[in-house]
Amino acid sequence: MASTTDIKNGAVLIIDGQLWSVVEFQHVKPGKGGAFVRTKLKNVVSGKVVDRTFNAGAKIDTATVDRRDYQYLYQDGESYVFMDTDTYDQVPVSETVVGDAKNYLLESAMVTIAMNEGNPLYIELPTSIVTEVETEPGLQGDRSSGGTKDATIIATGHRIQVPLYLENGTTVKIDTRDGSFLGRVNN
Repeated sequence: MASTTDIKNGAVLIIDGQLWSVVEFQHVKPGKGGAFVRTKLKNVVSGKVVDRTFNAGAKIDTATVDRRDYQYLYQDGESYVFMDTDTYDQVPVSETVVGDAKNYLLESAMVTIAMNEGNPLYIELPTSIVTEVETEPGLQGDRSSGGTKDATIIATGHRIQVPLYLENGTTVKIDTRDGSFLGRVNN
């Protein structure tokens, strides 16, 4: 058990049997009445965000979350297999835990997996990836300030938007948070 004075960004709390990560918090001491802590919490499993207020000094349950670096190996049916680069242990992670990260999960990529009592909670990708895309050929006169067209990440099959001037087989940098095109990478 901990108290509200131990709340900080990134801390994981156990509330009603569910794990909630502290996104932001604020200690408030009004002129009249007791102090309290206003928090914004994100459900670790579902991603739902809620606001919650605690009285100052209230007891709260905290969870131990172990974040470690793993290397992505391969997909095996409904799960994705990662390897701890220190111990070489392989960890299967279900498709529901991987979620939309599968769209940007390249073979041999390093990711961070958050675990609680040996159970994977979520994975964190690097903020950007460099990969090759497949798209329609660019047309003469297309400029970078123009529109966009569909492209497919060859390694994952995920579709993204790229500028009109890109050629088929171009290596690009993509933001994994929103799938936006960051630039062309010269080989």
